[in-house]
Amino acid sequence: MSEEPPRGDPPKTRDSEANRLGRRVQRYAQVGAGVGGIAARMAGARLLGLDQADGRTARELKSALGGLKGPIMKVAQMIATIPEAVPAEFAAELAELQSAAPPMGWPFVKRRMRAELGPGWEQRFGTFEKEAAAAASLGQVHRATTDDGEKLAVKLQYPDMQSAVDADLKQLGLIFSIHRRMDSAIDTREMYKEIGDRLREELDYEREAAHMRLYANIFAGDPRIDVPDVYSRLSTKRLLTMSWLEGKPLLSFRDHPLEDRNRIAETMFAAWWMPFSHYGVIHGDPHLGNYTVRQDLGINLLDYGCIRIFPPAFVAGVVELYRALETDDRDRAAAAYENWGFRNLSNELIDVLNVWAGFIYAPLLDNRVRSVADGIRPGEYGRKEAFGVHKRLRELGPVTPPREFVFMDRAAVGLGSVFLHLGAELNFHRLFNETIENFDVAKLDKRQSAALKKAGVPLAA
Repeated sequence: MSEEPPRGDPPKTRDSEANRLGRRVQRYAQVGAGVGGIAARMAGARLLGLDQADGRTARELKSALGGLKGPIMKVAQMIATIPEAVPAEFAAELAELQSAAPPMGWPFVKRRMRAELGPGWEQRFGTFEKEAAAAASLGQVHRATTDDGEKLAVKLQYPDMQSAVDADLKQLGLIFSIHRRMDSAIDTREMYKEIGDRLREELDYEREAAHMRLYANIFAGDPRIDVPDVYSRLSTKRLLTMSWLEGKPLLSFRDHPLEDRNRIAETMFAAWWMPFSHYGVIHGDPHLGNYTVRQDLGINLLDYGCIRIFPPAFVAGVVELYRALETDDRDRAAAAYENWGFRNLSNELIDVLNVWAGFIYAPLLDNRVRSVADGIRPGEYGRKEAFGVHKRLRELGPVTPPREFVFMDRAAVGLGSVFLHLGAELNFHRLFNETIENFDVAKLDKRQSAALKKAGVPLAA
């Protein structure tokens, strides 16, 4: 069982890593020097009608970003998972950034641990490994144990991330504003707000601990899914200590018998769709490193920084659109889009949106055992459909997607990619209808409120 929500650390007189002008200026220089020239060259190519980005430019961009930890790297990874957000060459290069992130050394680790737990921090652990077990864009993880020998994962946030968020979001805002002038198909302003809010949440490890408690409570009765326990006494806003869950990488099961792969995929389906349909929350980061598989083929859900909490009405809209596509009811689909916040919808725009919705919902509408997408490679999943939709939106747009769609679409496509990696064959229609059986938005509202309160999750932005 997870511990009770932390009561909070004593107030500090000075936060040495607060969002500071000097750090932001330094970050502007770091990011701008590497990315600015590449972005200018790409913009010039687009204005001259040269739409195709070559592999050399993609590699240059990855090289420019690869040495920078923090939000700009996280955004790059994020964009790489959204079909047609960038050309395929860029997606392939940017997708490698997270696995290539080098960890920070022992001097940083000692400074971080001392700042968060005090000068006697090492005595609070049985053991603590100097070398990082994993490194990502915003932090790194070390193995440790308690005095009793319990295995721990200790997640440390990299320095000056608050300043980096502000600086990198300003860079992203500039890129989006240039993109809107060059391509009017989609208005990215709501997308920008959503990414900013979620990035700021990811820096708050107390919020992530609350997300972990939320998921532990949700799956308390499901033996197939494990969630790490939070060690509140060894955690702060920039340090998160949790139980270490033993498991193997999901991709190591690709050569297992189909029965095993299907079992893993069905559990993954439940881990994603059940929290959404019953509590209005999703695990919004589809990176394969955020899941491991136990010996009994159950799964460990890892990394709770990117949890998206949805208004119950949005969840109701997802169910309503499914029913509209199921019955080929355009008016019902239009009502679902309008309830989400789409505006000025013509019949042509509704038809275009239905193409993308039909792609996302296709496996759920087809009442048979099937793969997610026959003959499609995981890295290409959704790109052909997104390209066609984007082409039509250039003619009919601009469209301003509600901000909720950024992580909803990203996570849905990411989950589909997991199924493709596994080569799973399931009746997704049956599984989905089981999760939305007796759906009631009022009951969802009450259930969500109670669950967030019990776990100590602050209200989402």
